[in-house]
Amino acid sequence: MTLAATQVSEHISDRPKPHAVVIGSGFGGLAAAIRLGARGFRVTVLERLDAPGGRAYVHRIDGFTFDAGPTIVTAPFLLDELWGLCGRRFADDVELKLMDPFYRIRFHDGTVFDYNGDPDAVKAQIARLSPRDVEGYDRFMAHSEAIFKVGFEQLGHVPFSSWTDMAKIVPEMVRLESYRSVYAMVSRYIKDPNIRQVLSFHPLLIGGNPFSVTSIYTLISFLERKWGVHSAIGGTGALVQGMVGLIDAQGGTIRYREEVRQILVEGGKAVGVRLASGEAIPAQVVVSNADAAWTYRYLLPVEHRRRWTDRRLDRAHYSNGLFVWYFGTRRQYPEVAHHTILLGPRYEGLLTDIFKRKRLAKDFSLYLHRPTATDPALAPDGCDTFYVLAPVPHLESGIDWAREAEPYRAKIARYLSESVLPGLEDEVVTSLVTTPQDFRDRLLSYHGAGFSLEPILLQSAWFRPHNASEEVDGLYLVGAGTHPGAGVPGVLSSARVLDTVVPDASTYV
Repeated sequence: MTLAATQVSEHISDRPKPHAVVIGSGFGGLAAAIRLGARGFRVTVLERLDAPGGRAYVHRIDGFTFDAGPTIVTAPFLLDELWGLCGRRFADDVELKLMDPFYRIRFHDGTVFDYNGDPDAVKAQIARLSPRDVEGYDRFMAHSEAIFKVGFEQLGHVPFSSWTDMAKIVPEMVRLESYRSVYAMVSRYIKDPNIRQVLSFHPLLIGGNPFSVTSIYTLISFLERKWGVHSAIGGTGALVQGMVGLIDAQGGTIRYREEVRQILVEGGKAVGVRLASGEAIPAQVVVSNADAAWTYRYLLPVEHRRRWTDRRLDRAHYSNGLFVWYFGTRRQYPEVAHHTILLGPRYEGLLTDIFKRKRLAKDFSLYLHRPTATDPALAPDGCDTFYVLAPVPHLESGIDWAREAEPYRAKIARYLSESVLPGLEDEVVTSLVTTPQDFRDRLLSYHGAGFSLEPILLQSAWFRPHNASEEVDGLYLVGAGTHPGAGVPGVLSSARVLDTVVPDASTYV
């Protein structure tokens, strides 16, 4: 290299890196920070809580470790990719365990269905309950694979910045009958009502009503078969800490107990943020991992909003709320699987109450998480760690959770004690309850919704808040409320979209 070339190279390397501010440290925000750091940005993550994770926050109480939010990992290649961007191997930092079964599903009559990624094992159980549906299951999975190849492989990391992007995929969406609901699509192939529930409940994992959301989300069935359902040793918090470690190694900064009050805009471009303390932090790039509706309603001043107006946000459809009871027991329940889904006496009627009537029903369906089935270290010796989650209406329902939370928790405890956790009420040694009100107050989730906007057809892809904001330049969105949507693969993929829509760091210097 010539002396002149050496001097030019040194001059370039001495230039300050452009600054990217990330609002929130959920999976989407952490993944965004890693990707921007790998592309040469100086990154600051601002988190209003005292620890990272957002919905994946970790509660540690009385020796028990409770993952507050997501408990399963699918599409682990997305994590491998993040670690690879930093020149490291994911498996060196975090151990994943393949679940078998993925889920144990218990119908209201006590019948059990163990669902996993082995087609023969699943068909054997279908044959036990409904022999006529075995062949239909194969056809359903073939359709799920076809949707997966389009909806996930081709479109999951593609920005929908223009209506023409949406127009290009309409013929394919029509061919795959994406105008049908998930439940309607499953019902094309399956006749038994119980098997229909087994194959259609997945949208509830991302805040969607199986009777309303687009059948694009049937791709989850094939996604799970392809990569499996995993859990992290150390809990989901181990993933969060691993990602924080990557940001630290890149030289990025995470500031806790720092609430962003406003996105600063000059000349139609985001130029930084202002904190609750009054401090202004300038940045060339602003990424919001805050709830998408909250970002537009409360962080971006109204004069800069043309599409996501207050009126439009108020008229949008939001996902269900979540009632979560975290509890530790003085004894163990070895017969209970890592993931159990307890289905109530009603399916469509209950979901109608939750999503449309917005009333707290007398019955419920539950997801029971027992991570100590895989990782006993998450509880003191001889004990078990649990959480049980009930989908409930979000706060537009008007439910007074200060009054309703304890009776509802007690009802769930009685049911569990009478079904899969005998004697539970006498075995609980620690307890914590989270309601939609907590999602609103603690996580700043609009209406206390668990998964931001509901993924119905007209709130998916281009119709969802865009990854590159439609309102101002320099503002980008990641997380459940933008494309492609909720769930760990969805929010990690939303950060992946930034590689396409955020200009290279070199353009800012």
